[in-house]
Amino acid sequence: MIIGACTIKLIIYESNSLKDKRHVIKSIIGKIQSRFNVSIAEIDLNDSWQSSIIGFACVTNDTTHANQIINNVLKFIDGDSRVEIIDYNIEIL
Repeated sequence: MIIGACTIKLIIYESNSLKDKRHVIKSIIGKIQSRFNVSIAEIDLNDSWQSSIIGFACVTNDTTHANQIINNVLKFIDGDSRVEIIDYNIEIL
């Protein structure tokens, strides 16, 4: 069993309040859950209204497949103009 995990630090440009931030983050998380077979959640910076840390993980039987899934999710988030990826950390276990 191979576990691919990734944490991503984001800046949310359209956010002027926690409500705006949560709207953007929930939208991104919902789209990722519907398109990719990963578990995803906001894991830190819950009270900061312009930044967020999201974590997601996938379970597979191949390291290459885990890397492919993680890269596809990162590309998807990077393509969203509402946020910018500041930093990310990938772990394959």
